[in-house]
Amino acid sequence: MPFAFKTTEMGLVIVEPRVFPDDRGFFMETYKKSEFEKHGINVDFKQENQSKSVRGTLRGLHYQAPPMAQGKLVRVIEGRVLDVAVDIRRGSEFFGQWYAIELSAENKLMFYVPEGFAHGFYTLSDTAQLVYKVTNEYSPRHERGIAWNDPDIGIKWPVDGPPLLSPKDREHPLLKDAEVFE
Repeated sequence: MPFAFKTTEMGLVIVEPRVFPDDRGFFMETYKKSEFEKHGINVDFKQENQSKSVRGTLRGLHYQAPPMAQGKLVRVIEGRVLDVAVDIRRGSEFFGQWYAIELSAENKLMFYVPEGFAHGFYTLSDTAQLVYKVTNEYSPRHERGIAWNDPDIGIKWPVDGPPLLSPKDREHPLLKDAEVFE
């Protein structure tokens, strides 16, 4: 089997690929539709993105509103990040709760964040590059976010002072004031 899947209580999925190292480097599959479907991830990815960030950058917490909501399959190809998902499904027993995992080029873990979650990450290494597939194309009209430091959510970011934020990420509302999934 090319992957090991671990589903969290919140419905997030950690995917560990099987890695085949040799004296030239390594080989691994990063996605195989049939294997993902067998483990409950029956989605159609529409777009793939790549970002590069310097140490101390915090991107998020981002999501798209329906009907353009996105599930994301995130992996790191350079460096290390703390990757975070927040449940924004108002009727969920986990509404407002968060889950964090370290993703790195070394551990090669992938993180599937389904629709109904806000997503963000903090760069732990000098630089980090993420590649992520999404289930809907980017739609500026449906772009939303939540404040990274919302005290009601209480994410324990490993920040030493203010993180590097985009102007948009500085302006996101608190969860209680955000448009969330009903």
